[in-house]
Parts: sequence; C-alpha cells; structure tokens
Amino acid sequence: MIERTVELLVDEGGLSIEELASACAVTCEWIERHVQGGLLEIDRSVGMRFTSVQLLRARRLADIERTFDANDELAALVVDLIEEVERLRGRR
Repeated sequence: MIERTVELLVDEGGLSIEELASACAVTCEWIERHVQGGLLEIDRSVGMRFTSVQLLRARRLADIERTFDANDELAALVVDLIEEVERLRGRR
C-alpha cells in the first residue's frame, strides 16, 4: 500500500466532521457511520470534534477499505492490530 503524506496541523480545538471527512477523502456520512458503529470516537472534551489520533485512525480505515475492498469491521480490526503493534513498539 502506498502511504499518502499529507501535512495537516490539528489545533487544540480538533477537527470538525467536515474537516475530518475532507482530510480523509470520505463523506460526512462515512464518518457518521463509523462513529455510530464505534469505530471512530469523538473527543467530547474539545466540543464534539476529532483529534489528530482519530484523524490517523480514520485515514487508515479509509485506506484499508478502499485498497482491499474491506467492510467497516474488518478494516477496524486491521487498524486495531496496527495500533497495538505501534503501542507495543513504543511509538505511541
């Protein structure tokens, strides 16, 4: 899989659903579906916005779904495993 490199600074206020959708090249409905399914979280401490961690997760979900034509749950499982490997390696 070819990684896309996109620089995006997420300020303390986080990203709105529209900004997150744009950054991931998905629709707002895609974001809403993944939030409702528990695959993405909204940071309620910054007023129902998304953090840079959720931006990375959303990008990974979208890339896996597109690249492998994976359903939401399978893509989330793969992303969970990637995040766990990173955590174990001390990257996060």
